[in-house]
Amino acid sequence: MMSNACGLDFGTSNSTVGWSRPERPALLPLEDGKVTLPSVIFFHAEDPLVSYGRAALGDYLAGYEGRLMRSLKSLLGTSMMDDSTEVMGQAMPFRKLLAHFIRELKTRAEQAAGTEFSRAVLGRPVFFIDENPVADQLAEDTLAEIARDAGFGEIAFQYEPIAAAFDYEAGITREELVLVADIGGGTSDFSLVRLSPERAARSDRRDDILANGGVHIGGTDFDRALSLARAMPLLGLGSELRNGKAMPSSQYFDLASWHTINLVYTRKAWSLVMDNYRDAADTVKLDRLVRLIRERAGHWLAIQVEAAKIVLSDAGSTDVDLHRLEQGLTLTITRDEFDESIDKLVVKTEQTVHKLLADAGVDGAAVDTIFFTGGSSSVPLLRQRLAALLPEARCVEGDRFGSIGSGLALDAVRKFG
Repeated sequence: MMSNACGLDFGTSNSTVGWSRPERPALLPLEDGKVTLPSVIFFHAEDPLVSYGRAALGDYLAGYEGRLMRSLKSLLGTSMMDDSTEVMGQAMPFRKLLAHFIRELKTRAEQAAGTEFSRAVLGRPVFFIDENPVADQLAEDTLAEIARDAGFGEIAFQYEPIAAAFDYEAGITREELVLVADIGGGTSDFSLVRLSPERAARSDRRDDILANGGVHIGGTDFDRALSLARAMPLLGLGSELRNGKAMPSSQYFDLASWHTINLVYTRKAWSLVMDNYRDAADTVKLDRLVRLIRERAGHWLAIQVEAAKIVLSDAGSTDVDLHRLEQGLTLTITRDEFDESIDKLVVKTEQTVHKLLADAGVDGAAVDTIFFTGGSSSVPLLRQRLAALLPEARCVEGDRFGSIGSGLALDAVRKFG
C-alpha cells in the first residue's frame, strides 16, 4: 500500500512536492509537466480567476489587471504576517494568502499522484529569523497552522539542508563528510553530515548530523542588492533634492524587495513620491519612477533584475532592456558590479559556515564534499568563497530545485511510514 505522506518544499521562489515510490521519480509534476511550481499568485482584477506559478507570471507580464504576490515565505516570522493586503478590493490576511498557495500545492500534487495526502513533512530553513529563537519558533508554528488550514492532518518538519543530504546520500557508495549548501530564494542553510549507504538505513540520524547553520540571505537578497546598486539609481536613488538633502529612499527599498513591491502602489507611498518629485533637483529619474508606479511595473523591473543575476552566473556582463521606464533605456551590468553589490551578503554567508565548522569541531580541510543545491547556488562569488573554506572538498551539483523535495519524500517514509 502506498504512503499517504508527502514531502512539501514550500520555497521562497519555487515549490515542490515529493512522494516516495519504488522505481519512480519522487517529485510530482505540478505545472505543465514540470515538477516545480514558482511560488507566485496572481489575482485577476476583473474576475474571480486566480492563477499560480508560471501562469501567474505570464498573466502579469501579459498586462492583465490584478495583484501579483511573490516570495510569500519571506513573511513568516515577521510582523507583516499578522497584516492584510488588498486583493480584489477586499482585505486578505497574509496567513490566508499562504494557505491559499499551499492548498493549491496539495491539490496539484494529489491530482498528479492519484491519491490524497493527509500527512506531510515540510521543509524549513535552519533559521526563519536570524538570532531570534522566539520569532523563529513562531514562524514554524505559523507555517504548521497554515498547512493544517490547507488540509494536512499530521505535520512534521525537517531542516531543508538535511533533506537535501538524504537525497544526495541515496546515490553514494562510500562514507563521506558532506557540507550541504542549500542556497535558496530566502535563506542560505548549511548542514555538516556524515553520509553513507549503511547510515542511510538508520531510523535515527541525530549522531550523523555534526552541525547546522543558516542565515537569512538568499537569491531574493541578491536581487535586492543588485537592484539597489544598479537599477534604483536610474529611478532617483542617491540623487538630491533642491535643498541639497538626499532623496528619501524608502520607496526604492520597497521596490527592490519582492514581498514589499505592492506597498509602492498605496496612496501614502504615491503621496510621498509626488512630494519628492516637487522637491527634486532633477526630475528625469523621478519621471521613470512615476511611470513605473503608474503602470504598476515594479514586479516587471524585479524580473529584469533577477534575469540579469541569472545571466551573470555564466557571463561577464549583460544588457538589461528597461524600455518600460523610458524608450530606448538599457542598463549594462558586469559580473564585477554584481559581485560588488552582493559582497557583504556573501561575507555573512562565509561567517555562517565558519561558525558551523567551529560548532562541529571540524577543520575545513576534513570535509570531503560540498553538495550545492537551491536555486541560488550557482552564484559564482558565493561558490568560490565557500570552496576556499573547504580546500580538499569536491564540489557536487544537486538538483537545484528538486533535491529538498526528494529528500523530504524520503523523510516522510521514515516519519510516517
